[in-house]
Amino acid sequence: LKQLNVTTLWVGPIFRQRKHLNTYHGYGIQDFLEVDPRFGTRDDLVALVQSAHQQGMRIILDVIFNHSGDNWLYPTDLPGGAYTPHYTGGRYPFGGWRRKTGNDQALVDTASLNDPNDGVWPRELQDPERYTRAGAGSLGSGDIGDEFAEHKRSDFIDLRDFNLRERGLLTDLAACYKYWIALTDCDGFRIDTLKHVSFEEARNFCGGIKEFAANLGKADFFLVGEVAGGDEPQQRYLDALDRNMNAALDIGQARLALHALAKGLEHPNVYFNGFQTGAMLGSHRNLGKRHVSILDDHDHVFGQKLRFSAEATSPHQIAAGVALQYFTLGIPCVYYGSEQSLGGPENDARQFLPEWKGSDRYLRETMFGGSHPLRDAGTGDGLQSDNALPGFGPLGTTGRHLFDPDSTAFQRIGMLGALRARFPVLRVGRQYLRPTSFLGRAFAVHGPGELLAWSRILDDEEALVIVNVHGAESRGADVIVDANLSGAALTVVLNTATADGGFNGSHPIGSTVPVQRTAEGAAFVAIRDLPPSETLVLVNRP
Repeated sequence: LKQLNVTTLWVGPIFRQRKHLNTYHGYGIQDFLEVDPRFGTRDDLVALVQSAHQQGMRIILDVIFNHSGDNWLYPTDLPGGAYTPHYTGGRYPFGGWRRKTGNDQALVDTASLNDPNDGVWPRELQDPERYTRAGAGSLGSGDIGDEFAEHKRSDFIDLRDFNLRERGLLTDLAACYKYWIALTDCDGFRIDTLKHVSFEEARNFCGGIKEFAANLGKADFFLVGEVAGGDEPQQRYLDALDRNMNAALDIGQARLALHALAKGLEHPNVYFNGFQTGAMLGSHRNLGKRHVSILDDHDHVFGQKLRFSAEATSPHQIAAGVALQYFTLGIPCVYYGSEQSLGGPENDARQFLPEWKGSDRYLRETMFGGSHPLRDAGTGDGLQSDNALPGFGPLGTTGRHLFDPDSTAFQRIGMLGALRARFPVLRVGRQYLRPTSFLGRAFAVHGPGELLAWSRILDDEEALVIVNVHGAESRGADVIVDANLSGAALTVVLNTATADGGFNGSHPIGSTVPVQRTAEGAAFVAIRDLPPSETLVLVNRP
């Protein structure tokens, strides 16, 4: 990660899960104050944060406060049985707490909950009135601003929704996560399913967390929210929470536009228009600190459940997608495995997988072999045995990792990260999409599949970023630059085509490109023969 110039590690949920389900995703919490034993112990988590801090990196934990795991059952005589009946605008009766085995015939009442593997913990969460008990409904039904909307009250299959309007519950849930800040010294939270709580509930939880962290000396404790449903709901939560939430994950239209542009399948305006004031991502100054760009994530709640790598033409194209993240406005987030070109099952195996393109298990392909999660071997206690089948992972890697520091994507993403760290203009500069001209055409923003160029400007510095988004052919063009800042020439500070060694192409690192003028006085540079899916960066002040 240091070689990739990663500054922050977002760790998926590490809290103890409902054992009998043996879920892999981590969002079905049984004990909010304990680490799931499959990850280790509290001490291991503390050591991870300490080690990261010693390396100059930060740790963000993935937290959930609107639901718990499947820790209790509805009564067996309801429509739908003892599992999850259909959604109601009212409330269903409470059935009983699950034992650790998940046995439907061995429920326990609240007064008898003593085994830490039974029911839910801490005890404050053992009041049935603290759950909506509204059954399973649509996660998209109802207006985003309606605090009584169905998507804010309904269970999601084997998850149980909290009734956050119940007195004191939000305070107790916040206390659970304050504990983890105090214990681990972590640096922020990624907040799951934020769309499924009201604006006021989100403000109260996030504000309480922010104040607690600030009182410990962590005045910039980072909170990033997952708001499904597209870019407009993201902006509404960002506006409503204001200073109580730092950023939102761009998991909506912006991710889809990023995918299409990086593969040369969309006009650049579709992605770059999103940076304009009043459009889907807000103004350029606001966007730089309030949006986390996503090429891939573990859910893909918006659009197809398919890694970018799965349909990329090459590892070079994966790096081109990351270049768009690293050098446009926002906080770039690289999903694990992208730097290794993980793309799910091999092509000849996909025909045997009916869930392919439809299940997030393939998004979450493991880096370190197929040993987790394991299917319950029939012991009845949710524990693993030597006879259990391995979970999904890269073919032939069970028992050994897939990490390769010499991989094509890893080398290129490392170059991108190093340059971003070196030049502040690439992190915080203003952003301008640049017109290009080729084959005698007029200067314009061409596409899709043509040379893509934009500038970042910070005070008197200009960085010109050029990406060949065509996945199979070289491209060249004359590219407009700032007439006042460019001077006589721009210097090449990055050419990802040099990553493989033995480079003998155009525009080597350290070379200069003369700034020319059109008859009308516009300034431009001539870029030629940039290979498929490669990135070039030139600056006026190297």
